[in-house]
Amino acid sequence: MRVAFNLNGRRVEVDVEPGEILLDTLRLRLDVRSVKRGCERGECGACTVLLDGRPVVSCLLLTAQVEGREVTTVEGLREDELFGELVDEFNKSFAVQCGYCAPAMVLTSYAFVKRVVEGRSRPSTSEILKAVEGNLCRCGTYPRVLRAISRVLERRLPGEPRR
Repeated sequence: MRVAFNLNGRRVEVDVEPGEILLDTLRLRLDVRSVKRGCERGECGACTVLLDGRPVVSCLLLTAQVEGREVTTVEGLREDELFGELVDEFNKSFAVQCGYCAPAMVLTSYAFVKRVVEGRSRPSTSEILKAVEGNLCRCGTYPRVLRAISRVLERRLPGEPRR
C-alpha cells in the first residue's frame, strides 16, 4: 500500500506493508536513524517522533495512520532556533551520556518547551518531569535533563512567576 505524509517538512510517498509500523518505515525505508528501536512496546520512548507537533511512539503507530499528517524527527529541527538552544543546553548540562535515548528525549523536551513558551506559563518541576517520563534514560540523566529544560525556560520566560 502507498502512504503519503510530510516528513520533516517534505512530502514523502512510500510503499509499505499493511501492518507496517512507522518505526520500521522511518528506519528501513526512509533511512531516518535518530528514531531508535528500543522495546517495541511503547514503554521506552526511544522511537519518539512528533506527529502534528505532539510526541508519539512510532513503534505503536501504523504507517497508514500518518497518511496526510506531519511527522517530525530531530533531523527536521536542525534549523529551529529553540531546538538548537535546547540541544546546546543538553550538552552544557551533560544531559546526554550514551546517546541512545538522546534524540527522543530532546524531541520530547522540545515539544514541551515550545508548548510552555507559547502558553507563557512556567511549569513546576514535577510538570517538567512528567513531560519526559515517557522517555527511558538508562544512564539516569533525568536531573540533568531537568536542569537543561529549566535553563531554557528561564531564558525564554524571564521574570515569569512559577506556578
